[in-house]
Amino acid sequence: MVKRLIEEIIKKNAPIVAGLDPVLGYVPEHILKEAFEKYGETLEGAAEAVFQFNKGIIDAIYDLVPAVKPQIAMYEQFGIPGIATFKKTVDYCKEKGLIVIADAKRGDIGSTSAAYATAHLGKVQVGSKSYSAFDADFVTVNPYLGSDGINPFIDVCKKEDKGIFVLVKTSNPSSGEFQDKVFEGRPLYELVAEKVAEWGSQCMDGTYSNVGCVIGATYPEMGKALRKIMPDNYILVPGYGAQGGTAKDLAGYFNDDGLGAIVNSSRGIIAAYKQEKYSKYGQENYAEASRQAVLDMKEDINSVL
Repeated sequence: MVKRLIEEIIKKNAPIVAGLDPVLGYVPEHILKEAFEKYGETLEGAAEAVFQFNKGIIDAIYDLVPAVKPQIAMYEQFGIPGIATFKKTVDYCKEKGLIVIADAKRGDIGSTSAAYATAHLGKVQVGSKSYSAFDADFVTVNPYLGSDGINPFIDVCKKEDKGIFVLVKTSNPSSGEFQDKVFEGRPLYELVAEKVAEWGSQCMDGTYSNVGCVIGATYPEMGKALRKIMPDNYILVPGYGAQGGTAKDLAGYFNDDGLGAIVNSSRGIIAAYKQEKYSKYGQENYAEASRQAVLDMKEDINSVL
């Protein structure tokens, strides 16, 4: 699967993933009004508004970006209707030829971890038939429980040609409370990175592994060091834009071939029309604002590669 991701990155000249992390505060009033008229101010109405909002953005950017990253929590908050919208969003993105990274940060052990892997990446057996529940292409995974939590995902990745991104150094301010703790003279995130490289060697897909990692754009020096530890693992980079990461911070995340990383922007793309820079588009043309934000991000990142 990472081979296909790389092909799409090269074709579109865009190492960019758009984070589909909607909240109702991002959804323009005309979309909310139409959804509420149909379903009322209910969970179903909220979920419908979110889907129509997503659909407009996807239609505007699918030819520019190789991948999208829906954050499942933003859908779970609307209960069962929200989960249904998550699935509808995944399916619609795949219809448009986009690679889907489910940002679910799952992490457990044994049969529970296997069930998560099956739900998001694999197929579940129901009598004589099998079904893909969510059918994402990648899923984010928390490594805190060790190999017992990761191996079931690797098994599904091998079987289905899917991928995972393992949390190594996250972009949030308090990540260092645990991730930066020193053990035997080295920070924990480096030890996790070594393990990711080991896991990745079991699941290669050409030059790179289907086992990738997550390293925040807000810690560029750490990113450079971790790139050396994991030369064959693709890096998913959150924290660009709204969280403070800049293009000049990102060069060290990439390999000499110009590949090796894909940079996420969520609010910066889906809520672009709320920024002063794109305010001229207004609510009605929110999707066009998102498209321009992608074009600007693409130019910004490629300027340092």
